[in-house]
Amino acid sequence: MNIVEVQSYMTNNINLSSDRIIEAQLLLLLQIKPSHGYELIQRLNDSDFTLGEVDPATVYRHLRRMDKEDLVKSHWETGPSGPGRRLYTITNNGEVLLAQWTASIRQQREKLENFIKTYEQYNL
Repeated sequence: MNIVEVQSYMTNNINLSSDRIIEAQLLLLLQIKPSHGYELIQRLNDSDFTLGEVDPATVYRHLRRMDKEDLVKSHWETGPSGPGRRLYTITNNGEVLLAQWTASIRQQREKLENFIKTYEQYNL
Protein backbone atom coordinates (compact mmCIF):
# COMPACT_ATOMS: atom_id res chain seq x y z
CA MET A 1 0.00 0.00 0.00
CA ASN A 2 1.27 3.47 -0.77
CA ILE A 3 0.43 6.47 1.43
CA VAL A 4 -2.61 7.42 -0.68
CA GLU A 5 -3.97 3.88 -0.36
CA VAL A 6 -3.34 3.93 3.40
CA GLN A 7 -5.22 7.21 3.76
CA SER A 8 -8.10 5.82 1.69
CA TYR A 9 -8.09 2.65 3.78
CA MET A 10 -8.19 4.67 6.99
CA THR A 11 -11.07 6.80 5.71
CA ASN A 12 -13.08 3.72 4.80
CA ASN A 13 -12.16 1.65 7.87
CA ILE A 14 -11.71 4.07 10.75
CA ASN A 15 -14.93 3.04 12.47
CA LEU A 16 -14.07 0.15 14.69
CA SER A 17 -16.44 -2.75 14.28
CA SER A 18 -15.74 -5.84 16.36
CA ASP A 19 -13.75 -7.19 13.41
CA ARG A 20 -11.64 -4.04 13.22
CA ILE A 21 -11.07 -4.02 16.96
CA ILE A 22 -9.27 -7.36 16.65
CA GLU A 23 -7.03 -5.85 13.98
CA ALA A 24 -6.29 -2.83 16.17
CA GLN A 25 -5.47 -5.15 19.08
CA LEU A 26 -3.17 -7.25 16.89
CA LEU A 27 -1.38 -4.15 15.60
CA LEU A 28 -0.89 -2.90 19.17
CA LEU A 29 0.55 -6.22 20.29
CA LEU A 30 2.87 -6.28 17.26
CA GLN A 31 3.96 -2.71 17.97
CA ILE A 32 5.01 -3.89 21.41
CA LYS A 33 6.73 -7.04 20.16
CA PRO A 34 6.96 -9.01 16.88
CA SER A 35 5.25 -12.35 17.42
CA HIS A 36 4.14 -15.65 15.93
CA GLY A 37 0.43 -16.26 15.38
CA TYR A 38 0.05 -18.66 18.29
CA GLU A 39 1.83 -16.24 20.62
CA LEU A 40 -0.47 -13.41 19.45
CA ILE A 41 -3.51 -15.52 20.26
CA GLN A 42 -2.15 -16.20 23.76
CA ARG A 43 -1.29 -12.53 24.29
CA LEU A 44 -4.78 -11.45 23.13
CA ASN A 45 -6.45 -13.93 25.47
CA ASP A 46 -4.22 -12.80 28.36
CA SER A 47 -4.73 -9.08 27.71
CA ASP A 48 -7.17 -6.91 29.61
CA PHE A 49 -8.57 -5.31 26.46
CA THR A 50 -10.33 -8.23 24.79
CA LEU A 51 -13.85 -9.39 25.44
CA GLY A 52 -13.53 -13.12 25.95
CA GLU A 53 -11.49 -15.74 24.13
CA VAL A 54 -10.52 -15.03 20.53
CA ASP A 55 -11.00 -17.60 17.80
CA PRO A 56 -7.60 -18.68 16.41
CA ALA A 57 -9.00 -18.96 12.87
CA THR A 58 -10.20 -15.35 13.09
CA VAL A 59 -6.76 -14.17 14.20
CA TYR A 60 -4.98 -15.98 11.36
CA ARG A 61 -7.53 -14.67 8.83
CA HIS A 62 -6.87 -11.10 10.00
CA LEU A 63 -3.10 -11.60 9.95
CA ARG A 64 -3.19 -12.90 6.36
CA ARG A 65 -5.35 -10.00 5.21
CA MET A 66 -3.25 -7.42 7.06
CA ASP A 67 -0.12 -8.94 5.48
CA LYS A 68 -1.65 -8.53 2.01
CA GLU A 69 -2.60 -4.94 2.84
CA ASP A 70 0.95 -4.10 4.05
CA LEU A 71 -0.16 -3.41 7.62
CA VAL A 72 2.04 -6.24 8.88
CA LYS A 73 4.90 -8.19 7.35
CA SER A 74 5.71 -11.80 7.99
CA HIS A 75 8.54 -14.19 7.32
CA TRP A 76 9.16 -17.84 8.10
CA GLU A 77 11.41 -18.64 11.04
CA THR A 78 12.83 -22.08 11.49
CA GLY A 79 13.82 -23.36 14.88
CA PRO A 80 16.04 -26.22 16.02
CA SER A 81 13.00 -28.46 16.48
CA GLY A 82 9.51 -28.49 15.04
CA PRO A 83 8.09 -26.84 11.95
CA GLY A 84 8.81 -23.30 10.86
CA ARG A 85 6.62 -20.51 12.16
CA ARG A 86 5.60 -17.20 10.68
CA LEU A 87 6.89 -14.16 12.59
CA TYR A 88 4.74 -11.03 12.21
CA THR A 89 5.91 -7.43 12.55
CA ILE A 90 4.00 -4.18 12.18
CA THR A 91 4.79 -1.99 9.15
CA ASN A 92 4.86 1.81 8.90
CA ASN A 93 1.38 1.64 7.34
CA GLY A 94 0.23 -0.44 10.30
CA GLU A 95 1.68 2.14 12.71
CA VAL A 96 -0.22 4.94 10.95
CA LEU A 97 -3.48 3.00 10.99
CA LEU A 98 -3.01 2.05 14.66
CA ALA A 99 -2.58 5.73 15.56
CA GLN A 100 -5.77 6.59 13.66
CA TRP A 101 -7.70 3.79 15.33
CA THR A 102 -6.42 4.87 18.75
CA ALA A 103 -7.71 8.40 18.09
CA SER A 104 -11.06 6.93 17.05
CA ILE A 105 -11.21 4.80 20.21
CA ARG A 106 -10.50 7.88 22.34
CA GLN A 107 -13.34 9.72 20.62
CA GLN A 108 -15.72 6.79 21.10
CA ARG A 109 -14.69 6.51 24.76
CA GLU A 110 -15.56 10.19 25.32
CA LYS A 111 -18.99 9.68 23.76
CA LEU A 112 -19.64 6.59 25.87
CA GLU A 113 -18.56 8.43 29.03
CA ASN A 114 -20.94 11.28 28.14
CA PHE A 115 -23.74 8.75 27.60
CA ILE A 116 -23.13 7.18 31.02
CA LYS A 117 -22.92 10.60 32.69
CA THR A 118 -26.24 11.65 31.13
CA TYR A 119 -27.86 8.35 32.09
CA GLU A 120 -26.68 8.67 35.69
CA GLN A 121 -27.87 12.26 35.85
CA TYR A 122 -31.44 11.19 35.10
CA ASN A 123 -31.56 7.73 36.64
CA LEU A 124 -29.67 7.81 39.92
